[in-house]
Amino acid sequence: MTATPPHQPRHLFGRGSWPEVSRIGDILRTETVGGALLLGAAILALVWANSPWSARYQDLIVLTVGPHALHLDLTLAQWAADGLLAIFFFVAGLELKREFVAGDLRDPRRAVLPVAAAVGGMAVPALIYMAVNTGIAGGSLRGWAVPTATDIAFALAVLAVISTHLPAALRTFLLTLAVVDDLLAILIIAVFYTSSLSLLPLAAALVPLGLFAVLVQRRVRSWWLLLPLAAAVWTLVHASGVHATVAGVLLGFMVPVIRRSPGEGPGLAEHFEHRWRPVSAGFAVPVFAFFAAGVSVAGAGGLGETLRDPVTIGIVLGLVVGKCVGVLGSTWLVQRFTRAALGDGVSWWDVLGVALLAGIGFTVSLLIGELAFGVGSAKDEHARIGILAGSLISALLATVVLRARNRHYRQLCAAEAVDADADGIPDVWDDDPVRP
Repeated sequence: MTATPPHQPRHLFGRGSWPEVSRIGDILRTETVGGALLLGAAILALVWANSPWSARYQDLIVLTVGPHALHLDLTLAQWAADGLLAIFFFVAGLELKREFVAGDLRDPRRAVLPVAAAVGGMAVPALIYMAVNTGIAGGSLRGWAVPTATDIAFALAVLAVISTHLPAALRTFLLTLAVVDDLLAILIIAVFYTSSLSLLPLAAALVPLGLFAVLVQRRVRSWWLLLPLAAAVWTLVHASGVHATVAGVLLGFMVPVIRRSPGEGPGLAEHFEHRWRPVSAGFAVPVFAFFAAGVSVAGAGGLGETLRDPVTIGIVLGLVVGKCVGVLGSTWLVQRFTRAALGDGVSWWDVLGVALLAGIGFTVSLLIGELAFGVGSAKDEHARIGILAGSLISALLATVVLRARNRHYRQLCAAEAVDADADGIPDVWDDDPVRP
């Protein structure tokens, strides 16, 4: 991107480059479908867990499979949380690296906004949760990180249901915020929710990880070489005591983004992302949601007791109030101290709607709840209800705000929806220095 002339104000949520907007559109379509599958899996789990056949659901999630000799005799729920979510974080690692190496966010001026919003959107919910649970016995404070994560697939599914014409810059902001959010969440898991650490398996994991890095740097795509190495990294990280999803992020970071030559075709990170994103959004995350979202209201001590629990209250307030205040406040601070202006046609009501969408926490929040309180414990049950309630309230509030802005979004899109030239690129991007 060319540098902004000093006499022109910098715009937050300004129009990005055409290649980035086109790529983000493809990602959003995949994530929206994945969000619909995620929602369906969560509803199925909730209905089954509260039906007369709930015992069969509980028997299914505790069914143990896997080799005992390798300490991989895990329940199906553990395989979903430790194994399938590693695919989710592998894709997140690919996306994050691509954003900062070749995407619009390689420009620090563009990167500062979603990074600041992600940090604020994690810090404020954590502070609210700790304020509610300080002094409460029973280890309630261990769940401080539960309301800090945003579920991008769920948020985009809600956005698709709203059927708004949200400006592409705001959609890109939401997606990038959630990707940075995922990275910070996995760092929190690795640092604060690793109960025991075995250094020997962790050091041994560097060997297959290094071989994987060498192969991908040489642009090797052979699955029969890469998959065994990735499985070895996952197994050793799991044995070390660090949550196994960290292996997915590490593997994603090893994959090169930049093409070696202009005529080479898609970069390897783009190739892997294209192959694995549908697996993540269409299978891995919905299956995890099916095993994690099936909470029995009666088994949790009754709805009244659950809603009075400080754990539930802290999570709901963290997601609904904390996420909104954190994202909106961080965006305002960036605008205030950089003296940047909002992009043309974008108002603070738009940012408020996106900030409310960021309060939809599901996949990673459920994972952190299990790590914090233990699968099947009373507090874990209450945490899951708090996550579901907070996410639902955030989705409803975001719907109210964005529906009210729907007419304005249509007007924005109509003003910019100029017919494309023969090159297939809308005229509004004709003078863009960053072209495919």
